[in-house]
Amino acid sequence: MSKYYTQSGSKKVQTESATLQENPSLLRRNVNMLGTLLGDVIREHKGDDFFNKIEAIRRLSKAARNHEAQDEMSVRGTTDQQALLELLHGLPDDELVPVVRAFSHFLNLTNIAEQHYQVSRECETNYCVVDHFSELLCALEKQGFSEQQIAEKVSELAVEVVLTAHPTEVTRRTLIQKYEQIFQCLKDLESQSLSLCEQQHLEERIRQLITQAWHTYEFRSKRPTPIDEAKGGFATIEHSLWHGVPQFIRQMDERLQRYTGQRLATAAVPVRFSSWMGGDRDGNPFVTAEVTREVLLLSRWMAADLFLRDLRPLISELSMNHCSDELRAIVGDSREPYWVILKDLRERLRHTRRWCEQALAGQHDVEPAAEVLLDNEALIQPLRLCYQSLHDCGLGVIAEGPLLDTLRRAYCFGLTLVKLDIRQESGRHTEVLSELTKALGLGDYQHWEESERQSFLLRELQSLRPLMPRRWSPSPAVQEVINTCRVIAAEGARGLNCYVISMATQPSDVLAVALLLKECGVNFDMPIVPLFETLTDLDGAAECIRHLLSFPWYRGYCHGGQMVMIGYSDSAKDAGWMAAAWAQYRAMEAVTAVCAEADVRLTFFHGRGGTIGRGGGPAHAAILSQPPGSVNNRLRVTEQGEMIRFKFGFPQVAVQSLMRYASATLEATLLPPPVPEEAWRAVMDQLSADSVQVYRGMVREEPDFVPYFRAITPEMELSKLPLGSRPAKRKADGGIESLRAIPWIFAWTQIRLMLPTWLGFGEALHNALDDGQRTVLEDMASNWPFFRSRLDMLEMVFMKTDPQLARYYEEQLVPANLHYLGERLRLMLSSAIGVLLDLKGGDELMSSQPQIRETIALRNPYTDPLNFLQAELLQRVRSCEGGDVLMTEALDQALMVTIAGIAAGMRNTG
Repeated sequence: MSKYYTQSGSKKVQTESATLQENPSLLRRNVNMLGTLLGDVIREHKGDDFFNKIEAIRRLSKAARNHEAQDEMSVRGTTDQQALLELLHGLPDDELVPVVRAFSHFLNLTNIAEQHYQVSRECETNYCVVDHFSELLCALEKQGFSEQQIAEKVSELAVEVVLTAHPTEVTRRTLIQKYEQIFQCLKDLESQSLSLCEQQHLEERIRQLITQAWHTYEFRSKRPTPIDEAKGGFATIEHSLWHGVPQFIRQMDERLQRYTGQRLATAAVPVRFSSWMGGDRDGNPFVTAEVTREVLLLSRWMAADLFLRDLRPLISELSMNHCSDELRAIVGDSREPYWVILKDLRERLRHTRRWCEQALAGQHDVEPAAEVLLDNEALIQPLRLCYQSLHDCGLGVIAEGPLLDTLRRAYCFGLTLVKLDIRQESGRHTEVLSELTKALGLGDYQHWEESERQSFLLRELQSLRPLMPRRWSPSPAVQEVINTCRVIAAEGARGLNCYVISMATQPSDVLAVALLLKECGVNFDMPIVPLFETLTDLDGAAECIRHLLSFPWYRGYCHGGQMVMIGYSDSAKDAGWMAAAWAQYRAMEAVTAVCAEADVRLTFFHGRGGTIGRGGGPAHAAILSQPPGSVNNRLRVTEQGEMIRFKFGFPQVAVQSLMRYASATLEATLLPPPVPEEAWRAVMDQLSADSVQVYRGMVREEPDFVPYFRAITPEMELSKLPLGSRPAKRKADGGIESLRAIPWIFAWTQIRLMLPTWLGFGEALHNALDDGQRTVLEDMASNWPFFRSRLDMLEMVFMKTDPQLARYYEEQLVPANLHYLGERLRLMLSSAIGVLLDLKGGDELMSSQPQIRETIALRNPYTDPLNFLQAELLQRVRSCEGGDVLMTEALDQALMVTIAGIAAGMRNTG
């Protein structure tokens, strides 16, 4: 065995890791090894004194947490805690950055070890990760579904994951690549056939990577551009999903064959991918029409390049002479018929890549030559021909190898790699039509009633003459919207998916986009997706869709299908998490009924974020808690920033994540949850009304809330950090109402209060219990997945809160006259936790899930110092404003590292 797996000397950084099952020996060994190597790097490059200081901080933090677990401490109430705070407070400025980096790196390395453990052989052997798909197939057979029914539904699965950029993404791509290599080294170390020398070489490679990470800046020197963010999304596909998707389909195919005797069709693509990176311009002035055009070209270039990489070994493999008559008729008497087909495809892919390069270099007028591949069928056809020929010749064992993987990539990713959505706020379209109607002397569209708008839009949509005059000179903002529509026209349906309208409220919002697309020369019926975000808009969603589907013109345009996007982030920020969740549920129920009545295929697009406060949480449980009939084998969902890394950053992890999505979508379709009883609805209505009253009473009506929020959280500092291309606010001079939901959640998560998720819940549940509804609530918790999942997610949020840490931030940063508000909030939190435990039973949070409880609890000793230092740094930064520039830069860097480290410890930001 290697020394890193067995040593117990003084150099070893003692660590505890999350116990994900009863015998986490591999996980513990890996975390200990990574911690040891990090300690070695710190000692080597910073010296013994600094290393010992890091160890002292760690030991004091751990001891303070142990006292807390025994109910023996307040924020300054123990010797250990006092000693820790004094040690941190006494750190000289030149040690702030390396101290916070040490703890931040450890938490990131722990995340890597945990991600690896989830896909390790030990974890697989001990069944610590549930095989939801196999369990579901067994359950379906027991429920009486025939093998044919199951196979048909599996083949019809249509899950689409939409990759989006994250305005608070905190990890630099350079570091992500090093983490990916560490992950692979851990995977390689699992091999039982490794010699001692090989094992030592792998461990030395990990040491090199950790050393590289230690000597690498955690953050960019400037904000990423939308192009940078798109390239980050492409990198996830290149390094993970490109390999993970064929593995996922193979595993699904094997399980389906094992349980039903039938196989997935070669063309079946249970999961596809789209992107908002480079297409989402809502509130982001840096996403322009030119940026969208460039991202579309980069996507095509990357797809061509990846397929060319596939073809190099594939051509070598398919050296056989036997082929089908169909293929022989194309290649003639060639000795290597498959080479002829694949080399021709290779040449066309090279032409495609070269054309993209020319267009990216500014040669916009270069028309694609005949050899350039533009349509997916031109890519799929030669691969399919080779695949079928091998089967026809009795060489199916060869066909089922790498060729099938490449063919499935062609069906999934195609020539555009991902399809791009366009997203814009409804008001921007109104602005275009307002300027246009005024220029034409028709009045001001912006001031028209909804019925007048609809009549005008429908009339112009069916008119053969153009509406937009050639010599019209609109304002720059209007011109940008028009330019975007012209990019859509130039690209066509090949590389684009749908047009999402944020802050949609009325049918005219959809019709307005349709008219703008028509006027700009778009010659395909691009799906237009209204996004309902606020509580009011969610309540009106069904009527909006009903009215929209009543127009014969639109029924023809949508071709019998309608996508509706549900906004989780802004609705929760508007009304609080509990009220928003119920509004989302009711909206989906009502829209499902409207589309069923109209015989229109409905797909819900879920705008979920990483945190529970933004619709995040365990994907499997979230899908299974949707209203019955709302899934119907179709699901579209966003994944953002760091969650892309956590769920899809490594091929094996991606396979697990995709399997969860697929199995939950199939289960929600075939074994839907019950229709909620009227008594449940009545209780939820009251819970929603009570919680929104408390939430808005605090956030909107409490005059001291905004000053308190800005004093205690790093919200103001966040906008200065180079973390994402999109501004933190929709309006630079706006208040809380214009702050995006992501940094709103982010700020409260950093100080461990998590307020947006639970505010209003405790009072609402107390009222229901006082009103004699305990029996109904217990029935809901036992038999209604929607309500049960909400309680489970709240319990997880409560487990991550720490009111004592929040109080420390308050003592350091908040004016004394506002402290009363913090005390009030902490009392509300304590009350909410108490009433949840009362309803669910048990004396402590997560008592029924000790693994998750330990996962969170054992991270605290390493996250706590970062929280204490962040409060200290915020105080220093704010007191240094306008002072020494170099000092401010050093403090800002340390502050950024605490943000990254806390995000790693909490496993999410916003």
